[in-house]
Order: sequence, then structure tokens, then C-alpha cells
Amino acid sequence: MSEPLEIGPLRGPIDAAVVVPGSKSLTNRALALAALADGTSTIDGLLLADDTEAMLGALDALRGGYEIDREARRVIVHGTRGVLASEEATIDARRSGTTARFLLPILAAFDGRHRLTGTEQLKARPMAELIAALRALGARVREEGEPGRLPVVVEAPMTGGDVAIPGDVTSQFLSGLMLAAPLVEGGVRIDCTTELVSRPYVEMTAAVMQRFGAEASIDDRTITVHAGRYAATDLTIEPDASSASYFFAAAALVGGSVRVEGLTRESLQGDVGFVDVLAQMGAEVVEHTDALEVRGTGVLHGIDVDLHDLPDMALTVAALAPFANGPTSVTGVSVIRGHESDRIAVIARELAKAGVHVDAGDDGFVIHPPARLSPATIDTYDDHRVAMSFALLGLRVPGIRIAGPECVDKTFPGFWDVLSSLRTE
Repeated sequence: MSEPLEIGPLRGPIDAAVVVPGSKSLTNRALALAALADGTSTIDGLLLADDTEAMLGALDALRGGYEIDREARRVIVHGTRGVLASEEATIDARRSGTTARFLLPILAAFDGRHRLTGTEQLKARPMAELIAALRALGARVREEGEPGRLPVVVEAPMTGGDVAIPGDVTSQFLSGLMLAAPLVEGGVRIDCTTELVSRPYVEMTAAVMQRFGAEASIDDRTITVHAGRYAATDLTIEPDASSASYFFAAAALVGGSVRVEGLTRESLQGDVGFVDVLAQMGAEVVEHTDALEVRGTGVLHGIDVDLHDLPDMALTVAALAPFANGPTSVTGVSVIRGHESDRIAVIARELAKAGVHVDAGDDGFVIHPPARLSPATIDTYDDHRVAMSFALLGLRVPGIRIAGPECVDKTFPGFWDVLSSLRTE
């Protein structure tokens, strides 16, 4: 692990047009479906980071064909016409939750013997509800170690039908089942036994499936996907709204403006709604034809906000809240306890180092702004979003250091360079 990285406060307002990489969520959905499609698909603007390299590595393991131009961020994928070329393979999902949770149901749609594994961090993340759902659909899934965790071996395929699964654990389970459903005779109907959280991600999955010729209907707690075939298509990946959030937040925090080209209200990504949270906190949001811009107004308000549709934004809000003029309460984010780290616990633990009092609950947290923040070294737990969010503290507070800064390579390898580009002095 590298030495901690000291951020250093900005001395003036920001005036920046920021380029962020392509959406991880869209890239991994598109890669999986292009690999299964009938024909050749071209994907432009894809993210090239550890999470998407994991998905590309899976295509290699399953002997899917692709040609990649890394300079142009373009990949041409030669689809397998809905047939896996490999009947036996080991797939290393590395640290990528989307790769593991999308591919496990896809593997369960086929005959063969496929082993899915990953890093120790990924092995610690919950998979039990997804494994149980696949077993209920007839798949034979065997854990090699701890129940409900990777690594697992899929040894018999699932059949179509109805399956029940909680909707409030992670939307990635639902998305994985949706992506696999057209490959299964009779399709799949998914009944959520609890409230559907992160609904925009499920809607994103349906939208990408539609681009590849499959239909998924989403009701209040029921998702229906009919059997069919995926057809090749050409797709341009939007800038990653989650990655953009840190730079929009920087403008709100320091003053000035940040503009992200190619990201608009029409984005398939629910996290674009984070700009509305910033507006609640006092920032100004400007919509352009092909860009979004956030301008700091010199004030940050404490707010009460339910982020059940935007759980990945909880850390970014937590990084802004210590500078607000009153307490900030975030609810609806119990799901983030099972992400790369227990993010609610991390928020409380790491902000306390800087002198911020946090009341942490099962479903969220309340942050009480201190009179002043102290220098601190922020531990990141190999969690990319902890590093990127809490780097914001250092834009206002001297002596903020980020331990393990290389963890951002999971989704945004150039993050520290882009953050440095905000400096005008």
C-alpha cells in the first residue's frame, strides 16, 4: 500500500469543466449483454478500471471474443448468440460486486461447471439472498467456504418461473436475475418481499436490456422478464454520475463552478439526482443542453434527506455535512452497510478523527457540524468511495490525508489527477 496522500485546501473558487470516466454501472451491464448477444456490438466511452477489467476478464474466461481500443475507450464485442463457449471455467471477479452479482445468475442459466471467486474483500460481501433465489429456480450452487459467500461453483442450470427475493439488500441481485432471465425458458418473475431500494439501478438494467432487444417490466415490487434473445447493438456509455458527484460537491463546498459535459437530467443513472441534494444544501444547479453545472453559493444548509434511491451518494453527503450550518440527517441507506465496507460505521469512525460527532443508526446517520475540523488521516478500507468522498474534506481543512489512495482504481483510476486539476493557483 502506498503512503497516505495529503490533499491540501483550495485557495480560491473553482472554475472547471471536468471530464469523468464512463459509467461503471452502464459499462458492466453493456459488456455482459454484448457478450450474450446475437451479433457484434460496439461500445464507446466505456470505463476502463478495475471493476470493468474484471468483467472483461470474465469474457476471456468464458471464451467470448472482443477487440478493445483502450486509447479510444472503445470495445467491439463478438456475441456468443446466447451460448457459453466454455462449459467449465473459473472466473475471478476481483473486487467487482457488479461482475460477481451479474455473472452468477448468467452462469446459472447454462449447463456446465463454473466457479466464481474474487478478492477477500469481495468474498466478505453478501451473496446469500442471490444464491437462495437461484436455488429456488432449480440451479445447483455450491459454496466452497462460508455459506452465502464466494467462492461458489455452479453445477446445474436454473429453470424459469417465479422467485422471491428481498428488495432492500442490494439492487445488484435483482439486476443479475434480470440480465439472466431472457436466457431461461419461460423467463423469470421476481417478487420483492421488501421495499425495492436503489430502484433507479433496476430501471437502468431494464433500459440497457431494451437496447439489446429484451423487455423487462417493473411494477411496485414485481419484475417480469420474458424469455428471448439478446441482439447486438451499438452503445455509447454516459459519463459516470457517481464519479461526477465528487466534483459537483467540490463546487458546493469551495465555491465557483464545476461543469460535466455529456451528463444531463435524461441520464439513465439515478445518481444524477445528487445535484438536487446539492440544491437542497444551497448550491445552484444549471442545466445545459449537453452538460450539468453546479455553482457554489457560499452556504451549505443542513438537511434531512432520504437517499434510498441514491445510496452511493451517502458518503458524499457525509463529507459535505460537517461544513453545513446545521445538522444533516440521512436515512434509507441501510444497504451501504454491505458495500465494500460498512459505510455507515466508516462515516462515524473516520469523521470522528476530524472532530465531527456522528450519530450512526441501522438505516442512516446524523452529522453534527463542529466549530472547526481537525487534521486527520482517513483510513479507506480499500473502499474507493470512502477515498473519493473524504478527499473533499481536504479541500477546506489542512492536514487531511487519505490512506490507501490507490483504491480509487476500482472505478476511477485518474481521480487524483482530476481533483488536482481543480486548483487554479
